[in-house]
Amino acid sequence: MNDKQTYRLVHSTARQLASRACIQAPDGFIVEFKPPSKSRDQEARYHAMIGDIAGQVLLLGRRWDREDMKRLLVDQFVRDMAAAGAPLHNSGSVVPSIDGTGIVQLGVQTRGFRKAEASAFIEWLFAFGAENNVTWSETAAHGYEEMAREFAA
Repeated sequence: MNDKQTYRLVHSTARQLASRACIQAPDGFIVEFKPPSKSRDQEARYHAMIGDIAGQVLLLGRRWDREDMKRLLVDQFVRDMAAAGAPLHNSGSVVPSIDGTGIVQLGVQTRGFRKAEASAFIEWLFAFGAENNVTWSETAAHGYEEMAREFAA
């Protein structure tokens, strides 16, 4: 048996193969079940959306570059999800800075988003954009059209 095997449980054959691998695995092997990670397509969509927002929306009286805007948006998304009773799997924490003169947000990064969390973030960004009259770029708008079709089906 190989050292590592991964099965995406999307049909009965994959489930049977995963089951067989579990049964045949030597003692001491570890089995891990986890939700799917975000896709590259989701990542491209929300980065395009963040760029559109950064270029068009004033927050706290000023414009922010993409990275700073991303941090502000992710932080608010995490807060909104928690307030709605659907906290992210890694909601992070706020701690005092080392010298005690400020605060630091730890642990919340989009690279750790699960697929469902990335989908929720994209949906949240569309709502944020609508509230702030954002005109979406082709990359972001294309994502919206696809998402609307998925939800309509």
